[in-house]
Amino acid sequence: MDEQAVVKALAALAQPLRLQVFRALVVVGDAGLTPGAIQEGLGVAPATLSFHLKELVNAGLLTQERASRNLIYRAHFEHMNGLLGYLTENCCQGAGCAVPDAKASCC
Repeated sequence: MDEQAVVKALAALAQPLRLQVFRALVVVGDAGLTPGAIQEGLGVAPATLSFHLKELVNAGLLTQERASRNLIYRAHFEHMNGLLGYLTENCCQGAGCAVPDAKASCC
């Protein structure tokens, strides 16, 4: 993952509602959620949610799929794991690390 993509992803997550949306989608996994389900769960206005979903998609943290008349949003786990890998790539000065491998611990 390049540095520009990392900065974009971290900037997207540096907003409380976007972080809540992302975490909610991580919890549900591959099933994903519709905007309506996210709205109900987080109690956010449709226009506000739409703006934040767009930011997360543009940062590569979410995917969007049309299923009939609905949009389904899912956490983009490959991108998330790339971000975690980038952040922990050189931890512990190259020695054995107490932090488990992010790819092994998720999805």
